[in-house]
Amino acid sequence: MSGYVGRSEKEREEMLRAIGVGALEDLLQPVPSELRASAGIDLPDALSELDVIRRVREIALENRPGDETSVGKTACFAGAGVYDHFVPAAVRHLMARSEFSTCYTPYQAEVSQGTLQAIFEFQSLMCALTGMDVCNASMYDGATAIAEAALLSVNVTNERRILVSTCLHPHYREVLKTYCTPTNIEVVEIPDEEGVTNLGRLKSALGQGAACFIHQQPNFFGIVEDTSEIGKLLSLSKALLISSVDPVSLALLQPPSSYGSDVVVGEGQGLGSPMNFGGPLLGFFAARRQYVRKLPGRIAGLTSDNRGRRGFVLTLQTREQHIRRARATSNICTNQALVALAATIQLALLGEKGLREVAEQCLSRSHFAAELLAALGGFSLKYDRPFFKEFLLECPVDAGALTAKLLRKGILAGVPLSRFSGDSNLLLVAVTEKRTRKEIEALVEGARQAAEELAQGWRES
Repeated sequence: MSGYVGRSEKEREEMLRAIGVGALEDLLQPVPSELRASAGIDLPDALSELDVIRRVREIALENRPGDETSVGKTACFAGAGVYDHFVPAAVRHLMARSEFSTCYTPYQAEVSQGTLQAIFEFQSLMCALTGMDVCNASMYDGATAIAEAALLSVNVTNERRILVSTCLHPHYREVLKTYCTPTNIEVVEIPDEEGVTNLGRLKSALGQGAACFIHQQPNFFGIVEDTSEIGKLLSLSKALLISSVDPVSLALLQPPSSYGSDVVVGEGQGLGSPMNFGGPLLGFFAARRQYVRKLPGRIAGLTSDNRGRRGFVLTLQTREQHIRRARATSNICTNQALVALAATIQLALLGEKGLREVAEQCLSRSHFAAELLAALGGFSLKYDRPFFKEFLLECPVDAGALTAKLLRKGILAGVPLSRFSGDSNLLLVAVTEKRTRKEIEALVEGARQAAEELAQGWRES
């Protein structure tokens, strides 16, 4: 477009004639008319650089970040896939080194050894966490990792039916359907029962044939499911077991390899990356060795040169930019190397004991908060089941109205389930290691007051 705008009128006419159209508007026909701008852009008057900086700072001060050092701090109890974990200063310091922040992609191994080694270490750490044999160089996010895993299962089994638990994140299920619908892959949802996957319905669906079953551990409601029973059912079928996991939880829970997972995916934002308004995110993708040639994206490997010196290379690149389109496993065109680097540094800093401590803090603090909230009049836990760092709270009032009131007090109380077409009085609350006793008690007291005020308002109306 910039090449068109910068041309003379005669040159523009020649360009349009060369591609067989009479006017620029003809190229916009696929775009619905209601989505096209019918008038000029209403821009404000130009400002000086100093005035622009002042205005931007004014806008920035309207934010309510969850950073302890920020003015207008907000205690964040929201989760639903993106979590407020602590990120040590060393993570940002190391990943900001110029060789990492300026390197786009390691096409030339001889000048990309640092980046390739970082990717290799990320893969190794994720394999250690999940218990799987191989891991790729990362995906865009947890949602696309699930969708790509589903496509892998179709390629492996030649079945075109995907089974997915309704306890999987609703957004992940929507992305899965977006991938599968155009390619005529059937997505069958296995309903939940009391907050966990209905194993009877799963068994019945597996008997009708499937490429895979996708579940989440802990699931979307924070509940730790009985994965051993799920693994037993899948072992009697040719369908692959795809597990979406919280990497922090793996410091306490059994690795997916122990209950028979074929592919393990998940969202890695909680390892070294702040919430950042919901991105950028990090999808990890690990699998058993026999599926290595079916993996999307890239794998960095360790090798040695002709002098015996250690070196790192890309050993697998199964995308259409590198091989024939018909043989490509995915159209994923890059990897989240910088975000994966943050996860790598975070895991290296924490170590096995440190990560376990983080997980234990999440577990104990979330249960402490759940006990206090459930003790309030009218409040209760939706499900009486084991959970990790997230739980579903049943409120006596509308959860959206409750969170709006608490936000004015500097408390982001959670995610109303109504955002996902759930009941309006259900609130998904997440408690990480960052939440203090004082913040938890403020949440409980704020919820009590807000519920009373809302109930009083309804009675008066």
